[in-house]
Amino acid sequence: MAQDATDTPSAPGPVVRRATIKDVAEMAAVSRSTASRALTGRGYVAEGVRSRVLAAAEKLGYVPDATARHLKQQVSLSIGVLVSDLRNSFYAELAAGAGRASREHGYSMMLADDGGLVDDEAGAAEAFVALRVAGVVVTPVSRAVTDYLRRHGIPAVEVDRQFAPDECDAVVVDNRAAARRVTEQLTGLGHRRIALFIDETDWTTGRDRYWGYRAALDAAGIQEDPSYVVSSGWDIETAYNAALRLLDTASRPTAVFAANNVLAEGVWRAAAQVKLDIPGDVSVVSFDDVPWMSMVTPGVTAVAQDAATLGSTAVDRLLRRISAPAEPPAVDVIPVDIIQRGSVAPPRGT
Repeated sequence: MAQDATDTPSAPGPVVRRATIKDVAEMAAVSRSTASRALTGRGYVAEGVRSRVLAAAEKLGYVPDATARHLKQQVSLSIGVLVSDLRNSFYAELAAGAGRASREHGYSMMLADDGGLVDDEAGAAEAFVALRVAGVVVTPVSRAVTDYLRRHGIPAVEVDRQFAPDECDAVVVDNRAAARRVTEQLTGLGHRRIALFIDETDWTTGRDRYWGYRAALDAAGIQEDPSYVVSSGWDIETAYNAALRLLDTASRPTAVFAANNVLAEGVWRAAAQVKLDIPGDVSVVSFDDVPWMSMVTPGVTAVAQDAATLGSTAVDRLLRRISAPAEPPAVDVIPVDIIQRGSVAPPRGT
């Protein structure tokens, strides 16, 4: 049977060659140096010649080769942004804020996600060095990344947490004070069995949130119960399973402070699974406010960090470092809000 013409695979079209500055110069009948001056605006070119060069560039669809330009000038107009987990809306918003600030200052953003892994963080840092970025905004998972970048002459700003506080600029929130405030809200309502779900205490974020929680307990005369401090990993499922074990017991806490939005989701799901009423049976507060917390009933009381502002402020700090490399390290502290919703109430019987 003869094959229908419509079934015959079409041959690939010809590869279109990218226009070069030589092509623009030839079409405009000028030298390459004249074409370059007309396109960059650096150096004198007669207005009629400039118009002719720009018209030729538009007709040919000429796009300057940024990489070649940066190599020639030894100046990069790209900023590297390295975050821990783009699946987490906190890091996605942080990257979005960094991207907007970069564009406003005439820089492009190169984005990488290390998944919270030291090896992947190192690989991304090596790629940024190879690409000759002007600087890097990073939510570090180790001190090694900022040390590596600094050895290669690339300035960095640590965001959200610090590993090199005396040697590197940073943009953070006051985690300890915010954690103390939300825990004090719980103790003020009469809660004495308050659990803390936390991912780690090795980083400044987790460590300061833990100490804020401890400070609030101490101020209320409550002795910490180690069984209520739950190291519940980095993902929702692990937090959910840990919360199931704690909440489905007679000695369960009357309130839970989840130290980030991922852990809060795990706790919320576990409370629903064991049919606990929020806030009647257990109050829940979270560090990090994300959209789902205002969409559930009751809404979740949360410490709201402006992640986009963290990202944009980090880019601003990085550009100040680039312009003044000899200045001592600086730290910008971004304020937080506590969003009051319906997930908190006095414990039953009070």
